[in-house]
Amino acid sequence: MQDKLAIANKAAWETKAYRAWVQQYGTPDELAIELKREHRHHLRYWLKYIGDPKGKRVINLLGSHGRKAISLALLGAEVTVVDISVENRLYATQTAAAAGVELHYICSDVLSIPDEESLGKYDIVLMEFGILHYFAELNSIFSVVRRRLRDNGRLILTDFHPFARAWLNTNNLKQPTGNYFDDEIREGEVAFAKLLPEEERSDLGKVLVRSWTVGDILTSIGAAGLFIRAFEEIPSPADRRFPEFYTLIADKVGIELSPLYPNGPSE
Repeated sequence: MQDKLAIANKAAWETKAYRAWVQQYGTPDELAIELKREHRHHLRYWLKYIGDPKGKRVINLLGSHGRKAISLALLGAEVTVVDISVENRLYATQTAAAAGVELHYICSDVLSIPDEESLGKYDIVLMEFGILHYFAELNSIFSVVRRRLRDNGRLILTDFHPFARAWLNTNNLKQPTGNYFDDEIREGEVAFAKLLPEEERSDLGKVLVRSWTVGDILTSIGAAGLFIRAFEEIPSPADRRFPEFYTLIADKVGIELSPLYPNGPSE
Protein backbone atom coordinates (compact mmCIF):
# COMPACT_ATOMS: atom_id res chain seq x y z
CA MET A 1 0.00 0.00 0.00
CA GLN A 2 2.84 2.42 0.75
CA ASP A 3 4.16 2.00 -2.80
CA LYS A 4 0.74 2.99 -4.15
CA LEU A 5 0.71 6.11 -1.98
CA ALA A 6 4.24 7.06 -3.03
CA ILE A 7 3.50 6.75 -6.76
CA ALA A 8 0.30 8.81 -6.55
CA ASN A 9 1.80 11.45 -4.30
CA LYS A 10 4.97 11.87 -6.37
CA ALA A 11 2.85 12.44 -9.49
CA ALA A 12 0.67 15.00 -7.69
CA TRP A 13 3.65 16.90 -6.30
CA GLU A 14 5.37 17.14 -9.68
CA THR A 15 2.60 19.02 -11.45
CA LYS A 16 2.76 22.81 -11.02
CA ALA A 17 4.35 22.77 -7.56
CA TYR A 18 7.07 25.18 -8.72
CA ARG A 19 4.44 27.57 -10.09
CA ALA A 20 2.47 27.35 -6.84
CA TRP A 21 5.52 28.33 -4.77
CA VAL A 22 6.25 31.28 -7.05
CA GLN A 23 2.60 32.32 -6.68
CA GLN A 24 2.83 32.10 -2.87
CA TYR A 25 6.40 33.12 -2.04
CA GLY A 26 7.70 34.83 -5.16
CA THR A 27 10.58 33.81 -7.40
CA PRO A 28 13.55 32.06 -5.78
CA ASP A 29 15.44 35.37 -5.86
CA GLU A 30 12.55 37.13 -4.12
CA LEU A 31 12.16 34.42 -1.48
CA ALA A 32 15.91 34.43 -0.84
CA ILE A 33 15.76 38.14 0.05
CA GLU A 34 12.88 37.48 2.46
CA LEU A 35 14.61 34.51 4.08
CA LYS A 36 17.84 36.41 4.66
CA ARG A 37 15.77 38.98 6.52
CA GLU A 38 13.26 36.74 8.35
CA HIS A 39 14.92 33.32 8.72
CA ARG A 40 14.64 33.31 12.52
CA HIS A 41 10.92 33.95 12.27
CA HIS A 42 10.48 30.85 10.10
CA LEU A 43 12.23 28.78 12.79
CA ARG A 44 10.39 30.31 15.74
CA TYR A 45 8.76 27.05 16.87
CA TRP A 46 12.04 25.11 16.96
CA LEU A 47 15.06 27.24 17.86
CA LYS A 48 14.40 26.79 21.57
CA TYR A 49 14.80 23.03 21.02
CA ILE A 50 17.82 23.35 18.72
CA GLY A 51 19.95 25.99 20.43
CA ASP A 52 22.58 27.47 18.14
CA PRO A 53 22.25 25.67 14.76
CA LYS A 54 25.76 26.63 13.66
CA GLY A 55 27.77 23.53 12.79
CA LYS A 56 24.92 21.12 13.46
CA ARG A 57 23.93 18.49 10.90
CA VAL A 58 20.21 18.65 10.13
CA ILE A 59 18.13 16.46 7.83
CA ASN A 60 14.71 17.81 6.84
CA LEU A 61 12.56 14.87 5.78
CA LEU A 62 9.79 15.77 3.30
CA GLY A 63 11.29 19.25 3.22
CA SER A 64 9.25 20.49 0.24
CA HIS A 65 10.19 24.01 -0.97
CA GLY A 66 13.07 24.26 1.49
CA ARG A 67 12.16 27.44 3.37
CA LYS A 68 12.90 25.93 6.80
CA ALA A 69 16.04 24.15 5.58
CA ILE A 70 17.42 27.31 3.98
CA SER A 71 16.62 29.29 7.13
CA LEU A 72 18.69 26.79 9.14
CA ALA A 73 21.52 26.99 6.62
CA LEU A 74 21.53 30.77 6.98
CA LEU A 75 22.25 30.20 10.68
CA GLY A 76 25.21 27.98 9.87
CA ALA A 77 23.71 24.49 9.94
CA GLU A 78 24.70 21.80 7.45
CA VAL A 79 21.33 20.87 5.98
CA THR A 80 20.07 18.01 3.85
CA VAL A 81 16.51 17.83 2.48
CA VAL A 82 14.82 14.63 1.34
CA ASP A 83 11.65 15.08 -0.68
CA ILE A 84 9.90 13.17 -3.47
CA SER A 85 9.24 16.11 -5.82
CA VAL A 86 11.59 17.28 -8.58
CA GLU A 87 9.73 20.62 -8.74
CA ASN A 88 10.22 21.15 -5.00
CA ARG A 89 13.93 20.43 -5.40
CA LEU A 90 14.28 22.92 -8.26
CA TYR A 91 12.60 25.73 -6.34
CA ALA A 92 14.54 24.98 -3.13
CA THR A 93 17.97 24.70 -4.74
CA GLN A 94 17.46 27.87 -6.76
CA THR A 95 16.39 29.71 -3.61
CA ALA A 96 19.38 28.39 -1.64
CA ALA A 97 21.76 29.50 -4.39
CA ALA A 98 20.18 32.96 -4.42
CA ALA A 99 20.50 33.12 -0.62
CA GLY A 100 24.17 32.16 -0.84
CA VAL A 101 23.94 28.95 1.22
CA GLU A 102 24.66 25.32 0.46
CA LEU A 103 21.72 22.91 0.51
CA HIS A 104 22.04 19.20 -0.12
CA TYR A 105 18.74 18.12 -1.66
CA ILE A 106 17.92 14.45 -2.30
CA CYS A 107 14.92 13.86 -4.55
CA SER A 108 13.66 10.53 -3.24
CA ASP A 109 10.95 8.73 -1.34
CA VAL A 110 12.16 9.04 2.26
CA LEU A 111 11.58 5.31 2.77
CA SER A 112 13.87 4.47 -0.17
CA ILE A 113 16.79 6.91 0.06
CA PRO A 114 19.57 5.71 -2.25
CA ASP A 115 22.60 4.52 -0.28
CA GLU A 116 21.04 5.91 2.89
CA GLU A 117 23.84 4.81 5.21
CA SER A 118 26.32 6.99 3.32
CA LEU A 119 24.51 10.07 4.65
CA GLY A 120 25.89 9.42 8.10
CA LYS A 121 24.32 10.64 11.33
CA TYR A 122 22.55 13.90 12.11
CA ASP A 123 22.10 16.05 15.19
CA ILE A 124 18.54 16.95 14.20
CA VAL A 125 15.81 15.31 12.14
CA LEU A 126 13.20 17.93 11.26
CA MET A 127 9.76 16.98 9.94
CA GLU A 128 7.22 19.75 9.57
CA PHE A 129 3.60 20.36 8.57
CA GLY A 130 1.41 17.97 6.58
CA ILE A 131 3.70 14.95 6.45
CA LEU A 132 2.61 11.93 8.47
CA HIS A 133 -0.58 11.52 6.45
CA TYR A 134 1.57 10.39 3.48
CA PHE A 135 2.43 7.11 5.23
CA ALA A 136 0.30 3.97 5.27
CA GLU A 137 2.06 2.97 8.51
CA LEU A 138 4.35 4.92 10.80
CA ASN A 139 6.93 2.41 12.01
CA SER A 140 8.93 2.65 8.77
CA ILE A 141 9.35 6.42 8.79
CA PHE A 142 10.34 6.55 12.46
CA SER A 143 12.82 3.76 11.82
CA VAL A 144 14.44 6.04 9.22
CA VAL A 145 14.50 8.80 11.84
CA ARG A 146 16.26 6.58 14.37
CA ARG A 147 18.80 5.32 11.83
CA ARG A 148 19.79 8.83 10.81
CA LEU A 149 20.06 10.29 14.31
CA ARG A 150 23.34 10.20 16.17
CA ASP A 151 23.28 9.13 19.82
CA ASN A 152 21.43 11.85 21.77
CA GLY A 153 20.24 13.33 18.45
CA ARG A 154 16.82 14.91 18.36
CA LEU A 155 13.63 14.50 16.34
CA ILE A 156 11.60 17.68 15.94
CA LEU A 157 8.17 16.89 14.51
CA THR A 158 5.57 19.59 13.90
CA ASP A 159 2.33 18.64 12.19
CA PHE A 160 -1.34 19.46 12.12
CA HIS A 161 -3.10 18.23 15.24
CA PRO A 162 -5.16 15.05 14.70
CA PHE A 163 -7.96 16.50 16.79
CA ALA A 164 -8.33 19.44 14.40
CA ARG A 165 -9.10 17.00 11.59
CA ALA A 166 -12.20 15.80 13.44
CA TRP A 167 -13.52 19.37 13.39
CA LEU A 168 -12.66 19.97 9.73
CA ASN A 169 -15.00 21.97 7.49
CA THR A 170 -17.13 23.28 10.34
CA ASN A 171 -17.98 26.86 11.18
CA ASN A 172 -15.68 28.06 13.96
CA LEU A 173 -15.31 24.48 15.22
CA LYS A 174 -18.81 24.50 16.72
CA GLN A 175 -19.73 20.94 15.74
CA PRO A 176 -17.50 17.98 14.87
CA THR A 177 -18.03 16.48 11.42
CA GLY A 178 -14.92 14.34 11.04
CA ASN A 179 -13.97 11.00 12.57
CA TYR A 180 -10.93 11.20 14.82
CA PHE A 181 -10.38 7.45 14.46
CA ASP A 182 -10.75 7.31 10.67
CA ASP A 183 -8.00 5.03 9.35
CA GLU A 184 -8.99 4.72 5.67
CA ILE A 185 -6.68 5.65 2.82
CA ARG A 186 -8.41 8.57 1.14
CA GLU A 187 -7.93 10.66 -2.00
CA GLY A 188 -7.39 14.35 -1.44
CA GLU A 189 -6.32 17.62 -3.02
CA VAL A 190 -2.58 18.27 -3.18
CA ALA A 191 -1.59 20.85 -0.57
CA PHE A 192 -0.48 23.58 -2.98
CA ALA A 193 -3.66 23.45 -5.12
CA LYS A 194 -5.27 26.31 -3.21
CA LEU A 195 -2.33 28.55 -4.15
CA LEU A 196 -3.14 28.33 -7.87
CA PRO A 197 -5.95 30.07 -9.75
CA GLU A 198 -9.13 28.00 -9.97
CA GLU A 199 -8.75 27.50 -13.72
CA GLU A 200 -5.35 25.82 -13.24
CA ARG A 201 -6.45 23.22 -10.70
CA SER A 202 -8.40 20.84 -12.92
CA ASP A 203 -5.37 18.94 -14.23
CA LEU A 204 -3.68 18.53 -10.84
CA GLY A 205 -3.22 15.00 -9.54
CA LYS A 206 -4.77 13.79 -6.31
CA VAL A 207 -2.80 12.66 -3.29
CA LEU A 208 -3.50 9.55 -1.23
CA VAL A 209 -3.39 10.12 2.53
CA ARG A 210 -4.14 8.36 5.79
CA SER A 211 -5.02 9.99 9.12
CA TRP A 212 -3.38 9.21 12.46
CA THR A 213 -4.40 9.76 16.07
CA VAL A 214 -2.15 11.23 18.74
CA GLY A 215 -1.92 7.75 20.24
CA ASP A 216 -0.77 6.27 16.93
CA ILE A 217 1.99 8.87 16.63
CA LEU A 218 3.27 8.64 20.21
CA THR A 219 3.22 4.84 20.18
CA SER A 220 5.14 4.60 16.88
CA ILE A 221 7.81 7.04 18.06
CA GLY A 222 8.18 5.14 21.33
CA ALA A 223 8.38 1.82 19.46
CA ALA A 224 11.28 3.23 17.43
CA GLY A 225 13.23 3.63 20.66
CA LEU A 226 12.99 7.40 20.76
CA PHE A 227 12.50 9.10 24.14
CA ILE A 228 9.64 11.60 24.01
CA ARG A 229 10.66 14.82 25.77
CA ALA A 230 7.81 17.19 24.92
CA PHE A 231 4.45 17.31 23.19
CA GLU A 232 3.57 20.97 22.72
CA GLU A 233 0.06 21.72 21.48
CA ILE A 234 -0.46 25.05 19.72
CA PRO A 235 -3.95 26.57 19.82
CA SER A 236 -5.86 27.59 16.74
CA PRO A 237 -5.87 31.35 16.10
CA ALA A 238 -9.50 31.00 15.00
CA ASP A 239 -10.57 29.56 18.36
CA ARG A 240 -7.95 29.21 21.07
CA ARG A 241 -9.99 26.57 22.90
CA PHE A 242 -8.81 24.01 20.35
CA PRO A 243 -5.41 22.90 19.00
CA GLU A 244 -4.31 23.59 15.44
CA PHE A 245 -0.95 21.81 15.38
CA TYR A 246 1.64 20.30 17.70
CA THR A 247 5.39 20.07 18.11
CA LEU A 248 6.81 16.80 19.42
CA ILE A 249 10.40 16.46 20.63
CA ALA A 250 12.02 13.04 20.96
CA ASP A 251 15.66 12.11 21.56
CA LYS A 252 17.59 9.01 20.55
CA VAL A 253 18.89 7.34 23.68
CA GLY A 254 21.17 4.33 23.82
CA ILE A 255 19.09 1.95 25.90
CA GLU A 256 17.54 -1.38 25.05
CA LEU A 257 13.80 -1.44 25.70
CA SER A 258 11.95 -4.49 26.94
CA PRO A 259 9.11 -5.77 24.72
CA LEU A 260 5.91 -3.78 25.07
CA TYR A 261 3.96 -7.06 24.96
CA PRO A 262 6.20 -9.75 26.55
CA ASN A 263 3.79 -12.52 25.60
CA GLY A 264 2.80 -11.08 22.22
CA PRO A 265 0.17 -8.45 21.31
CA SER A 266 -2.73 -10.88 21.63
CA GLU A 267 -2.26 -11.27 25.39
